[in-house]
Amino acid sequence: MRFIRSRCLTLALFIALQPTARGQDELSRPTSGPSLSAVGTGRSVSIGDRQPTESPLSLENAIDLALRQVSTFRQAELNQFIAQEELAQARAAFRPRVQLGSSYIYTSPSGMQGATAPSFIAANAINEYQLLLSVGGEVDLSGRLRANLGRARALLEAARAGTEAARRELIFATTEAYYQLALTTARRQAAERNLAAAEEFERITRLLLDGGEVAPVDLVRAQVQTATRRDELERARTEETVAANLLRALIGYSEAQPIAVRDLLAAMPQEGELERYAADLVQQRPELAQLEAERRASLEEARLARAERRPQITYSFGGGSDSSSLFHAGQNAGLTATVGLAIPIFDWGASRSRERQALLRAQVTDSELALARRRFIQEFNDARAQALAALRRLRTIGESVKAAESNLRTSIARYRAGEASIIEVTDAQTTLVAQQAALYQAIYDYQVARARLKQATGK
Repeated sequence: MRFIRSRCLTLALFIALQPTARGQDELSRPTSGPSLSAVGTGRSVSIGDRQPTESPLSLENAIDLALRQVSTFRQAELNQFIAQEELAQARAAFRPRVQLGSSYIYTSPSGMQGATAPSFIAANAINEYQLLLSVGGEVDLSGRLRANLGRARALLEAARAGTEAARRELIFATTEAYYQLALTTARRQAAERNLAAAEEFERITRLLLDGGEVAPVDLVRAQVQTATRRDELERARTEETVAANLLRALIGYSEAQPIAVRDLLAAMPQEGELERYAADLVQQRPELAQLEAERRASLEEARLARAERRPQITYSFGGGSDSSSLFHAGQNAGLTATVGLAIPIFDWGASRSRERQALLRAQVTDSELALARRRFIQEFNDARAQALAALRRLRTIGESVKAAESNLRTSIARYRAGEASIIEVTDAQTTLVAQQAALYQAIYDYQVARARLKQATGK
């Protein structure tokens, strides 16, 4: 019976330590600099069939799929196209408009003046044929057209910056969802292995109880440990399903379509990754460029309102024929020219009110810019602090997991020798499970913080 106890406990120890064997091999490699070297085998796990796949979805593929879906990014692109058309209209306003007009006018004959005269005084003839080609436009004396063009350009720049901001926001959301699924998958796999170890330990304890080597309370405690591990597995599966559904929604997968991601251990930090993110790069964020462009658009609106109080010149040149007969159209052909000058006199202060309104909007944008700069600096500092903290945790997590493994080996050896109770073994198992979870959590925290750094610096 002593031989059976030894072999069974050795098997339980092997199962309990198996989840972190590969991770410890990777973490034990020497690193230089402030970051850790890339490790991992790139294992993939799929949600749906719970089976590994040969073609896991990489982060780059997930981002590419997300950018193709209907989202706020696509809406921002449409707004950019709308702004482009508005700019084209503003440019066209400077060019002359060419128009060809033709008409036929019939007026009944006048009974008092004879059959050849029209009834109405204003009519030129009973039958009148008109064919006129005209060219007309405006001379931008007031600056209205130039202000409208500047406003359209500023709005287009704002739309482009807004599109870029929406794209980066979608990339961050996809990145976070991707690593969230990788984290929950790792937790689910660890929970499955921990449950298997607990069930094996319960089976061993039952054998030992049947052999009279342990007390019945040891079996009860082993059963409680198994129930705890089973509950952890159910919660891990639920979290994994929720994370998978979120990523599916972002990349356009159906609910029934399996989704596979790479092992989280393949996302270990690369050396020197954080050095490329500096605080001065925060000024490159597209959100700031968008606010700057909106401010310029408000100033152009103020110019547009001032132009309403200034004179504006219009012109029209035309040529053609206005004849009572198609056969004599050439005899009645000629040219015409018209130049108009519109001088605003009084509009009850409406244009001045619109000018003040535009200037107030520019002041509001100035305030938003100042607040945004402070907020983005804070976001950068927070993300950098989180990334550095995750790095420090990863530096120490290897020793912690190895210590937890050693503690579990010692506890099982002491329990096998009759020097420790089963509580010491279950506590050691719980400690090892916590260290395993800390390893995956630290990798996830680092990658999400790095994604926030990329967004905070406009990369």
